[in-house]
Amino acid sequence: IASGTPATPSTSGVPAAGNESIPAVYFYSDSCSHCEKVKPVIANISARYPDLRLSQLEINHNADNRQLFNDISSRYGIANPGVPTVFIGNGVIIGESEITNRFEPAILAERQRIASGIPANPVNLTLVIPGSQPETPALSPYMVVFAALVDSTNPCGLSVLVFLLITMAAAGSRRRILLAGGAYIAAMFLFHLLVGIGLFSVFSLSGLSKPFSIIGGIIALLFGVINIVDLLRNRETFFLSIGETRKGVLGDYARMATLPAAFVLGILAGLFGFTCTGGIYISILGLMGREMSVMSGLSWLVLYNLIFVLPLVIITLLVAYGVSPERAEELRTRHKRLLRVIISAILIGLGIIILLGWIG
Repeated sequence: IASGTPATPSTSGVPAAGNESIPAVYFYSDSCSHCEKVKPVIANISARYPDLRLSQLEINHNADNRQLFNDISSRYGIANPGVPTVFIGNGVIIGESEITNRFEPAILAERQRIASGIPANPVNLTLVIPGSQPETPALSPYMVVFAALVDSTNPCGLSVLVFLLITMAAAGSRRRILLAGGAYIAAMFLFHLLVGIGLFSVFSLSGLSKPFSIIGGIIALLFGVINIVDLLRNRETFFLSIGETRKGVLGDYARMATLPAAFVLGILAGLFGFTCTGGIYISILGLMGREMSVMSGLSWLVLYNLIFVLPLVIITLLVAYGVSPERAEELRTRHKRLLRVIISAILIGLGIIILLGWIG
């Protein structure tokens, strides 16, 4: 485990452990007041001991860290583990006052143990510290943006908007088209954002983000396969689409041609069309829940949903400034099957990536 970093001379008479680093793991929670008080102590000691290889793992919002904490605690014989806790060498230090008073002496003792060649028991911490084993790639903003772009081309939300714009184009001016389209888009954005925040909160705060992400992978894979089967059947109607009864309800609101009706239409289109758009969204939310807290992931959710409604914005502007909604509907219908093929391929690929653990 050679770090190549020379150890700071010890003033306590304990020799530095040559060029070897001193592994330790500090578990904490970002909602723990004692952990917050220990933070400057940890920072100060880490700065004064460059040969200390300390991993700091938060367990409240990271299920993998929490599982690792429980596993190591079990190996050390701790029946009721709690934070803050530091594992170093053959010992464990639990609690604010204990860490404040005993962490530095424990480092010096560990130096002595390493120098004398005594093996570490009950667990070799170098084998569990993140970075000592190959890690799967983290979820990147590019993947979130790409998934949102694919999700945004789903025919369900587009078809409802086009139907609304056909009605508005026959009944009103450019201003009314922009207002109605804007109300519909705002409702779709808010619906998907709030659903995302709700699901993301469940994934992140429950500590079950990994199982939920696996469920998301299964859903993505299943939706992709169902879409492929639908395409092979070569029928005009798709299983993962808005049903005829619900289309009737949406049509009633579209024909009202009012701004409140357009807003309600956006909410209903998001609700009824979630079987079309939900597969990719749930998968991404599951992956985000494994790596982020709700607050840190909120900006990603906003970005995803802004991209999700981008085609709706483009269509509204095109219709408002000269393109007939019938022409937009013709283009959507002409490329509907191609879009289904692309979305199906992305869903299947995303499902495989999640289930095989290639990301997150």
